[in-house]
Amino acid sequence: MDRVQSCPVGRLTKVLLATDRSKFSEGAEREAINFAKVCSSELYAVTILETNPEYETIGSSVFEKEEAEAARYLDSLSERASREGVKCETIFHSSIEPYQAIVDEASERHVDMIVIGRRGRSGLAKLLMGEVAEKVIIHSPCKVLVVPKAARIEYRTILVATDGSGHSLAAVHEAVDIAKRCGSRIIPLSAARNNDELGAAKTNVDNVIEIAKKENIQAEGITPVGRSYNVIVETAGGRGVDLIVMGVSVKSEVGKFFTGSATEKVIGTAGCAVLVVKGDTSTPATV
Repeated sequence: MDRVQSCPVGRLTKVLLATDRSKFSEGAEREAINFAKVCSSELYAVTILETNPEYETIGSSVFEKEEAEAARYLDSLSERASREGVKCETIFHSSIEPYQAIVDEASERHVDMIVIGRRGRSGLAKLLMGEVAEKVIIHSPCKVLVVPKAARIEYRTILVATDGSGHSLAAVHEAVDIAKRCGSRIIPLSAARNNDELGAAKTNVDNVIEIAKKENIQAEGITPVGRSYNVIVETAGGRGVDLIVMGVSVKSEVGKFFTGSATEKVIGTAGCAVLVVKGDTSTPATV
């Protein structure tokens, strides 16, 4: 974040870091502390110990041991933040539904963004974003930043995915706002499944370029043919993108809209951080 002199995200008074205390949370922890430092945000770090019926049969000693380990981890995380000049309030919960505890904390504390890590990959491109992260995104009352372990956000190049929908327009405005504050260039991308869809994809991209021009932001639109999640991840990797911004519908909160979606697959495979914002599909996607 050396090149960022002000908060990259406009209103970021409170940040909630959700950590599972594993190596997969390292990137999220680092970026959450950076955000709090640059944005002068209040930082909360929450870890959830998932309750297990087996604890009732094997006794409370195992649970107490894990609880003590979690407390020590949170203390070390707070000390790490303190060395960066950031005060970090730590929160511990035990819950049958870890995602719900995270979402409840975000709602009750009125946080502006949740920062969470992403599980690794194994097998034949098997997506292991993690069930908790997936459900947090679906039910979150605010934007969610998903950070792979090694990802660092420098705000040099931002890719924003657009399909012309209302929720992708929310992502566009988010990306443009960040680019304006950080001096970033943006790559608006609209994928076409076949050549017949190229016209619509070009219109989507041209709309974003027009929005960017009004803010004096450099924008290079691309309209590749292929599966959207494939071309988004490939483009991000090939063009040095360090942040992807995507939108999901607020209707994700009911039903299974998110599961199996391009957004889920991008988050599960991209090497860089992905910022997910929510928008209303009923909102006209106009310039």
